[in-house]
Amino acid sequence: MPKFQHTGSAINHAWKTQEHFRTAGCGTKNLLNESRPAMPKLLFSKIRIYEFKELIRNKKQVKTLDVLLSRRKQKNDIRCFLVQKITLPSDADSHLQEDDILKPKLEKLLEDKCYLAAFRAFLQSEFSEENIEFWLACKEYKEATSSSMLPKKAAEIYHVFLDPMAQKEVNIDYHTREKIKRSIVNPDPCCFDEAERLVFKLMERDSCPRFLKSAAYQNVKRKALGIGTFHQKITS
Repeated sequence: MPKFQHTGSAINHAWKTQEHFRTAGCGTKNLLNESRPAMPKLLFSKIRIYEFKELIRNKKQVKTLDVLLSRRKQKNDIRCFLVQKITLPSDADSHLQEDDILKPKLEKLLEDKCYLAAFRAFLQSEFSEENIEFWLACKEYKEATSSSMLPKKAAEIYHVFLDPMAQKEVNIDYHTREKIKRSIVNPDPCCFDEAERLVFKLMERDSCPRFLKSAAYQNVKRKALGIGTFHQKITS
């Protein structure tokens, strides 16, 4: 019995000790809570986290939209500047256009005997006189009044200017040459028209610009201006 009493006393003592420390701990905790200053409430403490993310996302979208609009405006400004730069002719371009308008046409030059002779001599100096000679032969062929003379003249023009072995062969394509070769069997006044047009375009594009810069043209031009107003007529 004494042994069990001693054990019970020890248990009661341990329980009281535990209660004492629990009470002391709560007191200390309360004391610390009383001495700690209260934290202020944040204004956005009640805002949910997803609402805060949504605000950030909307702000980024507005900024992105402003950037896109600004870039689009810059592109439009650059595009307008480029259009103006391309469409507005410079003074040099306008002068070139005026010079092209004032230059006499080859067709008008060949109507005058003096310019025709000067142009023919110029082509001889460039070893391309076959072009003007072919053009003159076609013109003479179309002016023939007797239809019975056409076969002979057509054959002569072909052998002198269009035959592949001709010494004065003009530069035309194969299909046009073959078409004329078949047509001269029974020729008509227009059988050389296509070849004549090609040769004239070649002279107009290649030979005439150089002729207009030559001394031969300038000499005839001064003589024509001294005689009358022929130069003004051919440039109109």
